[in-house]
Amino acid sequence: MRFLTCLTDDHNLWLVGLAAGLCLVGSIITFRLYRRLRAAEKGTRLAWAFMGAVATGATIWCTHFVAMIAYEPGAAIRYEPVLTGVSLGVAIAGSALALWVASRTLRFSAEIGGVLFGLTVVAMHYTGMAAFATDAVIHWSAAYIAASILGAVVFGALAFNRARRPGQIAPVALMVLGIVALHFTGMAAMTVIPLSPLVDAVAADSANVIMAFAVSAVGLMMLGTGVASHALDMQSRLQAKARLDHLIEGSVDGMVVEQDGLILAANAAFAELSGMDRNALVGEPLSRWIVQTADLTVGGLTQSRLVAAGGTEIPVEIAVRRDGGHAVEADLMIYAVRDLRTRLAQERRIAHLARNDSLTGLPNRSSFLEWLTRQTADDSAATRVALLAIDLDRFKEVNDVHGHAAGDQLLIRIAERMKASLRPGEFVARLGGDEFVAVVAVEQREDALGLVDRLRQAVIAPVMLEHAEVACGLSVGVAVWPDDARDISALINDADLAMYRAKASLGTDVCFYEEEMDEAVRNRRRMAQQMREALDQGQFSLNWQIQAAVDTGEITGYEVLLRWIQPDGTFISPADFIPLAEENGLILPIGEWVLRTACAEAAAWAEPHKIAVNLSPVQLGHVDLPRLVHQILIETGLPAARLELEITETAMITDMERTTHVLRQLKLLGVSIAMDDFGTGYSSLSTLRAFPFDKIKLDRSFMSELDGGPQSAAIIRAVLALGESLAIPVLAEGVETLEQLTFLRDQGCDEVQGYLLGRPQKTAEGHIQQAARVLWDGAPPLEDAA
Repeated sequence: MRFLTCLTDDHNLWLVGLAAGLCLVGSIITFRLYRRLRAAEKGTRLAWAFMGAVATGATIWCTHFVAMIAYEPGAAIRYEPVLTGVSLGVAIAGSALALWVASRTLRFSAEIGGVLFGLTVVAMHYTGMAAFATDAVIHWSAAYIAASILGAVVFGALAFNRARRPGQIAPVALMVLGIVALHFTGMAAMTVIPLSPLVDAVAADSANVIMAFAVSAVGLMMLGTGVASHALDMQSRLQAKARLDHLIEGSVDGMVVEQDGLILAANAAFAELSGMDRNALVGEPLSRWIVQTADLTVGGLTQSRLVAAGGTEIPVEIAVRRDGGHAVEADLMIYAVRDLRTRLAQERRIAHLARNDSLTGLPNRSSFLEWLTRQTADDSAATRVALLAIDLDRFKEVNDVHGHAAGDQLLIRIAERMKASLRPGEFVARLGGDEFVAVVAVEQREDALGLVDRLRQAVIAPVMLEHAEVACGLSVGVAVWPDDARDISALINDADLAMYRAKASLGTDVCFYEEEMDEAVRNRRRMAQQMREALDQGQFSLNWQIQAAVDTGEITGYEVLLRWIQPDGTFISPADFIPLAEENGLILPIGEWVLRTACAEAAAWAEPHKIAVNLSPVQLGHVDLPRLVHQILIETGLPAARLELEITETAMITDMERTTHVLRQLKLLGVSIAMDDFGTGYSSLSTLRAFPFDKIKLDRSFMSELDGGPQSAAIIRAVLALGESLAIPVLAEGVETLEQLTFLRDQGCDEVQGYLLGRPQKTAEGHIQQAARVLWDGAPPLEDAA
């Protein structure tokens, strides 16, 4: 009751209302500045703490002194100026400390700041009361003083506790209650007994009113400074928000600005992604759309899910940035949300392409190796694994006749049929081109034939393209793990060997691996390696075989023959190593060595005889052949007119236009060109018409068959007549008997070559006498010529 009677009887209610208004306005400004302090950047926190302290201190001090001026104890009242100023300083300093502590992020920092605020109000009030002077006796009630202190501390702690939560009314109301409760409870604790009556009450009341408004004006100026600062900051923040809105709208990703868990702004991209209207997003919790994960941290990229309208989940990637750089609740959280559906689809496509053939969609080599590795991983398994190496027959013809687009369509259709023919546990893949592989678990080797039959039907069935019906065959090689090989690479090699055997076979299109196949391949590889070593170590040598005119016996030249004798004395036939050299490309360095060595040796002869050097089709197809021949002639000093290059008709047929161009370049150097082995190849007259050969060499097979029937003799006469009509000299190879020589002389052959004139020798010496004896005297060949 003392509290109520003090308020109603001892105070001017108009001034009490003014004090309450100041307290309300000041409290609103105080908590706005407090929130701004909590969100302030590091460099501006001190300034905002100062503005908040001035506004809060002015609120406390103005409320107190206006309410003191409203107090009418019935005696004249005055205030000591020093203590009055000290009370204002206490209010500002205490408020600064309370706001600084309350803005921290530590646990209970807000409540501790609220307690400090309540104690500040208490200290300011009783310091101001110490400045109270009157001609009266004053009694104090300890209970009311304790109640005023307790009320200020409790309401202060509650006010700052609520200030960290959403909402503006609760903390302001609690602060007002704390200040008002402290003042009026503190005033109720005081009983004033005047010693002399108040003489001029009207004048005193007028003076108090004027003083109250003066104090209010000072307080409002101080509060106005804080309000102006806050207004300027709000304007700056609104401009920054406008720039932020413009920035997020310019992003192709979804952008969301969040504060205290609620969405402040979102761009059109995020609205479209979530299926919501932008205005409906503002004020809603972001967690309603974004599935929160533990690794969603500031500064990192996190993959999560966005739940769009209708419950559709969209994979997204989220980048989070904090605007303000402080771990406080008032910071703005900016979320960049990127739709991952397109990227994940591309990644799935890339992963598919990495494991599957881009044309047919079948598994590729990588997938095949993984599958085969898994199937052969268990050595203890009783089941065997059959590997089928498959190559399409006549596929090149489809490409050549109908074009590569038709070939691609054929591969696609065949791949679809292969895939459809598979049974559970079977596997088929495309390795490239027209090469396929299949894997199947079998109990016996012959069980693989079931899959072979189904694949054969898938391949050989005709395919109707746009303009034609095409079909392929297949060749299959089968190797079985672990019977044929336990190593994967060896198993693949075995299946390939069997496939090549099937491809070369005329009677079957499927072949199982046999150990002899591997032995043949190893021998060829061993010979290829020995050939490389022979070239490096000088194991190759040249022999010379004489060529002479039939009518005069005059030596017309020598043919260069390549010989390979290994260090152990083993003779390797050219028929064995020349085809292998052509396959692996060694024929190029070997051929260059033969040409260079032969030209150098012939350039040192006393007699300027011509030399004939055979050219492989591989050499003839090399673009640098004319340059190489020209360089060798210059280096060795051999005149170009002494060099004759022999080519087979088969080498020309492969690419007539290109070969003719190369031969014409060689002719321009002055080199002679001879057609070797005439009669065994195509023997096409168009070849003789396409290029002006300098000589035709009749193949030795006609000489060996001359005594066997009239056909060989007739062919020889025809070739000789053809050469005479075209004015091209004809040389017969393989002449070994006097009867053959006599026949050729009678038919008008120009030159001969063979064992009758002498066997090939390492040097050209001694050939002159041998040739003269045979051609002029009809004597048998010398025994030592061998």
